[in-house]
Amino acid sequence: MTVAEEIEVTLEVGQEKDLPAEPSAQGEGVEREMYAILEIGVRGRGGAGLAGGRTPDGGPALAEVLIVDTSRSMLFPPAKLHAAKDATAAAVRLLPEGTAFAVLSGHFHAAVVHPGPDQPGLAVAGPGERAAAVRAVRILDADGGTAIGTWLDLARRLLKDHPAPVKHVLLLTDGRNEHDHRAAMTLETALDACEGRFVCDAWGIGDDWDAELLLRITRRLHGRAGAVREEAELTCAYEELVTGLLGTAVPELRIRLTPTPGTVIRQVKQVVPGEQELLPTEGPGRGTEYITRAWGEEVRHFQVVLAADPTGRERGEDLQLAAVEVVVPDFGHPVRLPRPRPVLVRWTDNPLDASRRHPGVRRQELYHQASAAVARAYRAWLRGSDGRAVADRELARALHLAADLGDPQLLDALRRIEDTPGGGRIRAGLKDVDWQHLILSSAMTTPPRHPAAEPPPDPGVPPDADALVECPGCGWLGPADSVYCGGECGRRLNGPSA
Repeated sequence: MTVAEEIEVTLEVGQEKDLPAEPSAQGEGVEREMYAILEIGVRGRGGAGLAGGRTPDGGPALAEVLIVDTSRSMLFPPAKLHAAKDATAAAVRLLPEGTAFAVLSGHFHAAVVHPGPDQPGLAVAGPGERAAAVRAVRILDADGGTAIGTWLDLARRLLKDHPAPVKHVLLLTDGRNEHDHRAAMTLETALDACEGRFVCDAWGIGDDWDAELLLRITRRLHGRAGAVREEAELTCAYEELVTGLLGTAVPELRIRLTPTPGTVIRQVKQVVPGEQELLPTEGPGRGTEYITRAWGEEVRHFQVVLAADPTGRERGEDLQLAAVEVVVPDFGHPVRLPRPRPVLVRWTDNPLDASRRHPGVRRQELYHQASAAVARAYRAWLRGSDGRAVADRELARALHLAADLGDPQLLDALRRIEDTPGGGRIRAGLKDVDWQHLILSSAMTTPPRHPAAEPPPDPGVPPDADALVECPGCGWLGPADSVYCGGECGRRLNGPSA
């Protein structure tokens, strides 16, 4: 890869720095929470996506498992199974030469459709293997129940020892995992075993799938949930999804937070394009890392919550609570990483200063309120005429919140269940699946129209990598390009403004 094709990662921190410093009624200090929005972007430099090529040692960059629901309900109507076969065949045909792959069928148990139950490991995409996989898919039949935990566990076992940097599972179901309690492996156990092993996108088809089930799977396995309204739409959706997958630029990206002494990390979660809780892993020194996966050329937002006690701290001065870094494990391609950025606090006795919220934080609160309103409206709708008034009221509230957010996708989804435009009432004749589509739409989020923060200044000539700077306040030693102290005081050092 040439310099022109180098992958670039960007990092911005958006926050309102002021927090109240007044003591509690008992005269003691109290922890305050600082919310910050991290805007992280990945940009390619003109080269092909990682997953569409090969690793530097010549192996496949992508290992793909396609799971087709073959439970008996896929035959009612038969168009569901036909669409699943067409879409899976289309996805197989798009796999680049040399890609490792398998196709599974899932019902009460899971089985390898291709390369076959007697073949070890994964197939290697080529004209013959792709054609054989399509033939195997074409003769699939449907019977039995739905136990998705067993499907994911078989995918895990197939992918477990494969060296491909991008491991992906595409799962399709029309049901609600109703046989989980009788399965050889429950879904929760499977998710525990699969988390961190691969990325899984989960899709629904037909009228009986469960949005919360798809979201539960994809939030744990770092994927995205989707569904089609008409069976004939599935092939196009799969083609778009696989094309996007082949554009993967970075298989894994880690957010590293290094708090100053006395600062506690309360939470880190993705908030755009959808909410995902991120689990902490141990980093170097005081650092904690949070793993994200399967980045194309895109921007994602993450919310960080830090807690600190203002007791004994300077008022009106910018102090560092934590340093934020982006780390990309080596996968054989050059990546230009951003400089670390600080999350700051300015302790204040002015209640007006302390009341301001960053637009990105407020936006996530509105999305939570809109999603909760949709959930309440759905639960009320399930009660029939007894819940009609509550359902109408919650729909009107969700519409108002979507308008405040300026989210056209969410507004369109809400208007699909509205009786008349602007009426704020549930239309008659809705089916449960209409609500499932709405629940999926309410789980997707968009960023504010304005950037999270001003771009960082040009750092100029970087200092010697081994040079150190000493904080005059507490004696902390750190890299010479540090803008804020990473020790006890967190004060600003000499350097460019953050």
